Amino acid sequence: MSDGWAASNGSPLDLPGVDALGESVYLAVLMEGRARVADIATRVQTDEASALTCLERLRSAGLVTRLESEDPEYSAVDPRFAVRSLAQQLTERGQRLRETIPVLAEHFDAATASSSDEPQSLFVTDPDAVAGWYARLQHQARSEFLAFDRPPYVAASFDPFESAVLARGVQWRAIYTVSSFDEGATWEEVVELADQGEQSRITDDLPLKLVVVDSSVALASLSLSPGQVTALVTSAPPLVAALRSLFEHEWARAVPLAVAAPLKGLPETTRRYPTSPQGQPSAEDLSILTFMAVGMKDDAIARQLGISSRTLRRRSQELMAVLGAGNRFQAGVEAARRGWI
Repeated sequence: MSDGWAASNGSPLDLPGVDALGESVYLAVLMEGRARVADIATRVQTDEASALTCLERLRSAGLVTRLESEDPEYSAVDPRFAVRSLAQQLTERGQRLRETIPVLAEHFDAATASSSDEPQSLFVTDPDAVAGWYARLQHQARSEFLAFDRPPYVAASFDPFESAVLARGVQWRAIYTVSSFDEGATWEEVVELADQGEQSRITDDLPLKLVVVDSSVALASLSLSPGQVTALVTSAPPLVAALRSLFEHEWARAVPLAVAAPLKGLPETTRRYPTSPQGQPSAEDLSILTFMAVGMKDDAIARQLGISSRTLRRRSQELMAVLGAGNRFQAGVEAARRGWI
C-alpha cells in the first residue's frame, strides 16, 4: 500500500510523529473507509498489536476515529480537515517554540557565563559605542593606560578626562603618528598632557588604533577606513597579551616626543635658539629633531611649533650643521646616537 503511494506521489506522507508503518496503516484506513484491526494488520503485513498501536496514535493525532463495538472499527477523518488541522497545530507549536528561544538563550548564556572562566569578546560598529567604550576604559584604568593615537577619529583626540586619569596616578603611555598632528592632536595639547604626566612618543605610522588597560582589557580598531567604524573589545588574556606586546614593540621603535612649549604668540625676532656646537640642544631644537626623525614635512613642523616655514628651514640647516649631518635622516640618527631624542 505504501509502495503504491510512494510510486504515485514520489515521496512518503512524512506525517510528523508517524513512522513508515503508521503511514501505511493510515493510508489503508483512508482507502478502506472503515476497517477492523485484523484487516488492517493483514493489509500492511504486520501483527495486530502493532497495527492497534499505530491506529491509536493516528486517533490521538485526529487522523482516524474509532467506532465502538465488540470488534472496534476505525475510519479516516476527512483529510481536508484532519491534516489541515494537524498542520495548523504544528505551525502554532513552532511559533511557541520560537517564542521560547530568547528565554532559553538567556538561561544558556547565564549557565555558560557561570560555568566557564573564558572571557568574552565583542564587536562594536557604532561610532558612539566605540567612543563610549574609550571613555569607559579611562574610568576603568587603575594602573596603566596604553594607547595608539592615529586617525581616523570617532571622537576628539584630546580627551579632557585624561587629566583626571593621570591625577589618579595611572601611568599613561601614548604613541602618536605624524598624521595624528595633521588630523587630531595639536602640539599644545601634547605639551599640556606631558606636563600632567603623559609619556608620549611619535612614529611614522601605526597598524591600528589601540587601547590596552591594566593588561586586562583592550579596544582595537578593525577598520581604518574613514566612515567605517569596527572595533573589538576583548578581555581574553592571550589576545590582550598579544596586543600589549604589539604596543611595546611599537613603543621601542618610536621616538620620544621632546615636548617643548609652543612658540606661538612670540615674535620670531625675540625667540632664542641656544643650540651651539658646544652646548646642549634647546627644547625647541629637540622638538624639531623629533619631528624630522619621523619624517614630518617642514610646513607641518612649522605649523605645530608656531614658527614660519622659513625659520624652520633655517633651524633645520643649523641643526644638521651642528650634528654634522648631510640630510634630515642622518640628523635624526646622530641626534639619537647622542641621546638627544
